[in-house]
Amino acid sequence: MSWQAYVDSSLVGTGHIDKAAIISAAGDSTWAATPGFTLSADEMKFISAVLAENGKGPNVDKVFGEGLHVAGQRYVAFNIEGRHVYGRQGKTGVIIVKTTQAILVAHYGENAVTGNSTQTVEALADYLIKAGY
Repeated sequence: MSWQAYVDSSLVGTGHIDKAAIISAAGDSTWAATPGFTLSADEMKFISAVLAENGKGPNVDKVFGEGLHVAGQRYVAFNIEGRHVYGRQGKTGVIIVKTTQAILVAHYGENAVTGNSTQTVEALADYLIKAGY
């Protein structure tokens, strides 16, 4: 399956996610994305740096203090542990999960159930890790 197919089918196609991107674990390239959901180079690098700190460090502290920017929007982080960062902005939010080689960045809309959205992204991350990605 192509990276774009994972975005289109395994994330957005579930109905729990309304837009998503898959970027490299190094945060230096976008592998696939929903049209219009574009992360800047600085956003990708920073997300990678936050996840590299495994829940503790200056970048994690900065996110808790100042928020996290994804596709030009600021989100308040409410959970940063191990391989994931969860953030929200009003009734919407982002779920960011790192695999061995990639970072899944998913956005859920106002009508989504946060738990279902989180489970969708985490399940794809588990699948990709088992497949060596």
